Amino acid sequence: MAAITEFLPNEYGYVVLVLVFYCFLNLWMGAQVGGARKRYNVPYPTLYAIESENKDAKLFNCVQRGHQNSLEYMPMYFILMILGGMKHPCISTGLGLLYSVTRYFYFKGYATGDPMKRLTIGKYGFLGLIGLMICTISFGVTLIRA
Repeated sequence: MAAITEFLPNEYGYVVLVLVFYCFLNLWMGAQVGGARKRYNVPYPTLYAIESENKDAKLFNCVQRGHQNSLEYMPMYFILMILGGMKHPCISTGLGLLYSVTRYFYFKGYATGDPMKRLTIGKYGFLGLIGLMICTISFGVTLIRA
C-alpha cells in the first residue's frame, strides 16, 4: 500500500469516491429500467419496445435510452477521472461530481417521455467531460515532459 500512496496524491481518494458514487447512480438507473419493464410490459431480452406493438413504447424507450446513454459514456468518464485525477485530484473530483449530478437530471428528464427534457440540466454534463479531458491532457503532457 505504501507504493500506491507514494505515487498518488492523498486527495486521489476523492476521485475514487466519486467513481463509486457514479456506480451507485448507474445501479439506480438500471433499477429504474427494471421497474419500467414491469410498468410498461416490456419483457427481457427486449432492449427497446416497438411502438406498433406497445402503446407505452416511447415511455419505456425513453427510460431505457437515458440509462443506455449513461452506459455509453461511462468508459470515457471513468478513464478521464482515473487519469486526470492523478495530477488534478481536487479539480477532477469537482468535475466528476458535476458530471454525475447532471447525469441524474439527464436520466430523470429523459424518463418523462419527452427526450428534450434530458437537456434542461443534463446538457451541462459536457462541461464536466471537457474539463476532465483538459485535466487528462495536462497529466499526459506532464508525463511526456518528465
